[in-house]
Amino acid sequence: MEKIYKRMLDGMKKKENQKRRTKKEKWFLYILRCNDLSLYTGVTKDIEKRFEVHAQGKGARYTRTRLPLELVYQETCKTRTAALIRECAVKTLPRVKKLALIKGVAAKRKRGIGKS
Repeated sequence: MEKIYKRMLDGMKKKENQKRRTKKEKWFLYILRCNDLSLYTGVTKDIEKRFEVHAQGKGARYTRTRLPLELVYQETCKTRTAALIRECAVKTLPRVKKLALIKGVAAKRKRGIGKS
């Protein structure tokens, strides 16, 4: 991971530790498969709403030109910071490892193990 991102994420962790949260927010990391078979990774608080925004062509610029989309992976994170840290980690993975991550979840679903 590049130094600038690491420093930014370290600052976010420190700031979050100083805050006291009264309500629990769930954040989601998600991966979309685009029409050209490329993968897009993002974070959101409301996965269904965010997917609809992407599908309508009003989401990220990257996905607007690569419709239709398919949600192929999602995982729950406790905080926004945790989701952003995980997003950075997933974005730095090579495509092969991202596909293995997606395939691993699909295999667990077929066997009935866990939920994402």
